[in-house]
Amino acid sequence: MRDYSQAFARLGRSKFRSRFRLTDDDRKYIERVGMGTIRYHCEDFIRIRLAPANPPNDGKQTPMRGHPVFKAQHACACCCRGCLEKWWKVPRGIPIPSNRQRGMVDFLMAWIERQLSREVPL
Repeated sequence: MRDYSQAFARLGRSKFRSRFRLTDDDRKYIERVGMGTIRYHCEDFIRIRLAPANPPNDGKQTPMRGHPVFKAQHACACCCRGCLEKWWKVPRGIPIPSNRQRGMVDFLMAWIERQLSREVPL
């Protein structure tokens, strides 16, 4: 697994980003469905909701709650093309290539794993 400590530290300085946490219900859900399913959902959300050049409802496509991946997306600034551009220099208006999508999924999964293994979020 890659070392994302600098990225997590940067996100942790944001009052908005650092407020996201997995709840007990999120943890139970992850335990019930397994990390493989969570990764599959994450890949799907990124591919469908973020990867297109101009995703529908951009800026509003990621709910604030309802799925652990949604929380990870907000915590990691991977929730809309605007946040991706601001935080990660992913330009709007062009599709996100599959290798960059995989990197985003890996990062989001690392956030979820950190949440599962610690009391301290970022």
